[in-house]
Amino acid sequence: MSLGSVLSIASGGVANIESLLGVVSQNVANASTPGYAAEVGTQEALTVGGIGMGVRTGPTVLMTDAALEAQTRTQAATVAGLTTQQTALQNLDSVQGTPGQGNDLGSLLGALNNRFSTLLNQPDNQTAQSAVVGAAGTLTSAIHTLSNAYATQRATAQSNLTGEVGQANQTLSQIGSLNDRIMAMKAAGQSTADLENLRNAAVNTLSGLLDVKTMVGSTGDMMVMTNSGLSLPTRGGSEPLTIANGIAPGVTLNGQDVTGQLQGGQIGANISLRDTALPTYQAELDEFSQTLASRFSGQGLTLFTDPTGAIPSSSGPPAQSGYVGFAATIQVNPAVTANPSLVRDGTQAVAGDPAGASAFTPNPAGGPAGFSTLISRILNYAMGPNVQDGVPQPAPNTTGLGPAGTLQAPFGAPAALADFASALIGSQAQDSANVTNQLQTETAVQTSLTAKLSSETGVNMDHEMASVVALQNAYSMNARIVSVVQTMWNQLLSAVGG
Repeated sequence: MSLGSVLSIASGGVANIESLLGVVSQNVANASTPGYAAEVGTQEALTVGGIGMGVRTGPTVLMTDAALEAQTRTQAATVAGLTTQQTALQNLDSVQGTPGQGNDLGSLLGALNNRFSTLLNQPDNQTAQSAVVGAAGTLTSAIHTLSNAYATQRATAQSNLTGEVGQANQTLSQIGSLNDRIMAMKAAGQSTADLENLRNAAVNTLSGLLDVKTMVGSTGDMMVMTNSGLSLPTRGGSEPLTIANGIAPGVTLNGQDVTGQLQGGQIGANISLRDTALPTYQAELDEFSQTLASRFSGQGLTLFTDPTGAIPSSSGPPAQSGYVGFAATIQVNPAVTANPSLVRDGTQAVAGDPAGASAFTPNPAGGPAGFSTLISRILNYAMGPNVQDGVPQPAPNTTGLGPAGTLQAPFGAPAALADFASALIGSQAQDSANVTNQLQTETAVQTSLTAKLSSETGVNMDHEMASVVALQNAYSMNARIVSVVQTMWNQLLSAVGG
């Protein structure tokens, strides 16, 4: 082998080692970068006519585990979605009150019941009459507070969703731009590892917004899809995801509503909160409010009304048509507020019905100051499970709820108002607790998966340091060969010249 060949081989080795040291340096610099996959330099032996001619530096590639990456991203979407739900539901926890502490719906209804019980023993006591009206007002204020909290959280979900759709579009566009560069560099035989790491980071960001899966073709192009199979746009010329303003607008793609195909992550969670969870809570509270007003009125006391002084009723279907949103406007009847003695005397007569309430005649003006018939009816029947002795109360609606009749409460139809209040608050509080518990579990799984992925594809500092030592030794050997060959060349030239 000629000296020129030896020098060429050694020089090529030095260049290859410098390239590999650059890869090690890149890995070490990104050892703490979340989601960074270690890069690995490649090389291949050069031969001519079966004779070794050194080494050729190949493109840098990533350490990958496609199955584990996909699992980790799905878990990230799950955790992000649960975190979004937890934030919304814990905000509701703070206004629902603590059962048994006097500030929850059930306790406030119990306080109203207690005020009527006190009034039963002294029906002519004006202070006791006013106390009943005050307790009723406190109850309606609590209902308003809950209703407003649902509306606020729903508006927040909508606002967040708008921002998240915009962020998803930006991230998809970034992935598309990286796709174009990766494809061009692959076609030219150049390394794309750095760009692939950037693209993976973008996909990880997207996974916090949506549960997505990816597919990389032989050209290096990456397709991004939802788990339902919806292909998401990554090219600049493609129409992005769009969402209009208004109440619960759909997310569209190419003019088609794809809201139902966007699941997981922050986007999926906010869609679920906006379109299902929070409207269901509101529908449950509307049903409680309508049941409360109707049962009191059914016994002869119109204590609760809407702002017009009426009790809205259903003109269904759906079941709640006519009183959707009643919880936001329920109030103490202005006539009762102006004349608290009506909580003793009653506001209207009731015609007896074998399947409903028994007959009732209000206490007339100048009637007995100790009139207690109405108060007993309120305590025994309006608050109880029966509309009269032996006749069960009409069951409140727990299915077919909401403006479209598509929502359903997760509990059966409670017979008594107190049971209804307990079921409503209890089920909503349980939702929050379940999400918190599930988030803890899923976060632990995410931590485990992330650690495993990092272990398999991340930067191993011990390995990198060992590589540095090996490369330094190899560099020294090749540099020594180059030095020796140069010395021999100089000696040869000197001899020829002499």
